[in-house]
Amino acid sequence: MAPQDRLTATLNRAEPAAGTTALLRVDRLSVAYGDNRVVSDVSFELGRGRSLALIGESGSGKSTIARSVLRLLPPGIARATGRVEFDTQDILSQPERRFRPLRGRAIGFVPQDPGSSLNPVRTIGAQAKEAAALLDEPSAVTRKELILETFAQVGLDDPLRIYESYPHQLSGGMLQRVLIGLAVLPRPRLIVADEPTSALDVTIQKRILDLLSQLQRSLDISLLLITHDLAIAAERADSLVVLKDGVVQEAGSTATVFASPASTYARKLHADVPALNPGRYQELQRRLDETGATPKIEARRVTKSFTVDGARLTAVDDVSFTVRAGTTHALVGESGSGKTTTIRLLLGLEQADEGEILVAGEQVHGRSPASLRSARRHLQLVYQNPFTSLDPTWKVESLVREPLDRYKIGDRRERTDRVREALDSVGLGEHLLARKPSALSGGQRQRVAIARSLVLRPDVIVLDEPTSALDVSVQADIVEVLLSLQAELGLTYVFVSHDLALIRQLAHSVSVMHRGRIVEDGPVGGIFDDPQEQYTQTLLESIPAALGVRSGSARCAPSSPGAGRTSVPAAGTGGVA
Repeated sequence: MAPQDRLTATLNRAEPAAGTTALLRVDRLSVAYGDNRVVSDVSFELGRGRSLALIGESGSGKSTIARSVLRLLPPGIARATGRVEFDTQDILSQPERRFRPLRGRAIGFVPQDPGSSLNPVRTIGAQAKEAAALLDEPSAVTRKELILETFAQVGLDDPLRIYESYPHQLSGGMLQRVLIGLAVLPRPRLIVADEPTSALDVTIQKRILDLLSQLQRSLDISLLLITHDLAIAAERADSLVVLKDGVVQEAGSTATVFASPASTYARKLHADVPALNPGRYQELQRRLDETGATPKIEARRVTKSFTVDGARLTAVDDVSFTVRAGTTHALVGESGSGKTTTIRLLLGLEQADEGEILVAGEQVHGRSPASLRSARRHLQLVYQNPFTSLDPTWKVESLVREPLDRYKIGDRRERTDRVREALDSVGLGEHLLARKPSALSGGQRQRVAIARSLVLRPDVIVLDEPTSALDVSVQADIVEVLLSLQAELGLTYVFVSHDLALIRQLAHSVSVMHRGRIVEDGPVGGIFDDPQEQYTQTLLESIPAALGVRSGSARCAPSSPGAGRTSVPAAGTGGVA
């Protein structure tokens, strides 16, 4: 860090607001794994009833600091120096038996990954009882009532069913809400939340963050928030600490840091937030907006139902939309709205009960397996999570070449050339060919996944939350790659995402889905600037407002607001969520 930036970081040290007492004080904290120092001389203070966000890319040291506060660093492997004071007591120097009563009761923790945080062979209720044991309540009946009440508070619609369920019976978003409920159940004085809403839809995310804010006010709880979502940090945190490679780049009040970031790195993060930089992709989009009106994808009154526990569930209900060639069409909505089933129908992975889907004028359904396999050559998919979508035992060259091998395209030399061409198109060099996914960063892995989808030279790529698992700066790089490829190759994208600020910049048209139906459909400018349905308005209101997402134009929209749009009431609701 430059001397001027280091001076700025020192002057802007995050401290409690005037009149508040520090509940948590971190002083010159350093953490090393062997000879590798991952956190260096980090200092900040968090006042009672206040919130502070640690922001930065993966590997910046955010989670290591959180684990230091919770005394969860691996013993014998990690070495921490400095002081971490909770309520004036240095918890780093305390023996484990003295600190253990604080963990959970006084300091709550919301981990990032619910899949690895809950025991898969025990019911949610059995695990919730452990958290309830920290309550000063002798009655088991009352403790269960408090658990169910807390589950309802964090947005779980059927608390008793959740209580009796096993983790595998719940969605990722529901499991994350369970973890948040268990953390707030004992009413701790400090909550350490490590990416607490990364798995949630925007509306549920807002409910969770509203709940945390409400608990802060009513119970005087402090919040240490670890996040790479700068929009959340801007709206929810009183102060920020910006980290890079374990070093504080800048710290201070949220308003100051976001209004005029002083450090080079903070300015870069600021520039990568979609809502703060409406013109970032404008030049690339200007070329795309000149594309013709030829339909590439047409979905016509598509319906798909499943039988679940003996009951008939309609996952996609009379869905219709059109995607122009060379443009991006977004599907948005909460979990369970039918987005995933829709793209599975588009890819021919499910058969529709009614209706039809055409790609380049050809019917997707009702084809023989050989014919469908041939069609999929021109219709590719990029999965949500690059950490699980790539075989960890394969090298990059094999991962990207596999589609060519499967379709027996070209000889060995030609396949090698096409693999290198695909990697080059996403900004990756030949030196990565021999690496396995474990030796790549998250952004590099997602670029490999995109290269794999490109190697067959498809016309349409379906992108299922392709940036949700990535840091904001890596996300910006991936978006630029996607837009450049679209402009160069004339690709058509179907983009599934809950990041509405990103959709506002990236997509040309959008379909808003709710309970299996499209409730609103049209050009992205019209939908975002003048939503007609209450459900769409609710989604847009859930975007963190601190960044001004909902005011002004956020991209070069292909059409004027309201032009060419449709509004369809949700079944049985009149369009009201």
